Formats: sequence, structure tokens, C-alpha cells
Amino acid sequence: MDDRIEQLADEVAQVSQGTRSAFGGLSHDQLNWQPLPDSWSIAQCLDHLITINSLYFPLLASMRTGPPEPTYWERISPLSGLLGKLLVTRLSPEYGKKMKTSPKAEPSASEIHGILDRFAQHQVELIQHCVQIPDELNRAKTIVTSPLLRWVTYSLDDCLRILVVHEKRHLQQAIRVMEADGFPIAD
Repeated sequence: MDDRIEQLADEVAQVSQGTRSAFGGLSHDQLNWQPLPDSWSIAQCLDHLITINSLYFPLLASMRTGPPEPTYWERISPLSGLLGKLLVTRLSPEYGKKMKTSPKAEPSASEIHGILDRFAQHQVELIQHCVQIPDELNRAKTIVTSPLLRWVTYSLDDCLRILVVHEKRHLQQAIRVMEADGFPIAD
């Protein structure tokens, strides 16, 4: 495994550890508490990551045997480099503005059970998908299409970076939920 993939896998593992550390002692009610009716709970933040990352799993699995034949749009899209960099910036924890998610990636609206265990298992799967990408695959030149918007393309390298910064963003969001006024106190 090359250094870049190893670094990404380590960052995903750090998100997993941070999640378990921050929320492992919380009750079901605390995990599902929402500061406002239109804001997400801790469980919804994690459910969103499971939902959106899972949309990338078929794409990542297809990379195990080398780059798939690019689509016409992936070959000609003049914006792939720009869109990848823009999404890395906009989805990072440092980007302070709230963003609306795609309907495909909305978290469950109801109470979510067993989210910490599901998230931990999901992270293991995400790491497995990343480390199974062959080292000889040129991730910077392999252009992929977003599973959320078919006209958005970016490099596989940017794709992997997007997944990691997006996880970090929602981990911070979930921590802010726990720090919000009115967060239920454990019994």
C-alpha cells in the first residue's frame, strides 16, 4: 500500500476512534437528540456518512482491477480538477458555511438504533475499499463521476480526499450537537 492510501486509511481510522471516544458513553436518547427540529442529531450525522460513503463503494470496488473505461463525460469534462479541489475545500471542517446535502444522502428522519456499531463497521469497510485500490493505479489521472451528481467529475485522488474531509466535517458537527444548549444529561 502506498503512503497516500495509508495516510487516508489512518485518517478514516482516526475518525472512527474519535467517534467512539466522543460518543461511546452516550445513551440512545442523547445520540438521537436534535438541537432544533431542522438540525441533525449525532446519530443522523453518522447515518449520513454511512449513506453517502456507501454510494461510493461500487466505484471504489471497481478500481480493484484497475481504472474502468472512462465515460465520454469523464474523458472530456474540463472541470474535473477544479470541481475536485472545490469539493475538498467546501466539505472540509474548516469551511464554516452550512451546506445542503443531496436527497440521496439524507440521513434517517426517525430514531436511529445501534448507530455507533454500524458506523464502526462501515468505517472498516471504507478502509478496506481504500487499501484495495492497486498502488499502480494513477489516482491523480483516474477521473470518476460523483454518485450524487452525474455531471460532477473529479480525480480518484480528490474523491478519496473528499470522503475523508467530509467525515471530519460531520464528526465536528456531531460534537457541536453534544455541546449545544439543552443537550440531555445522562441519568
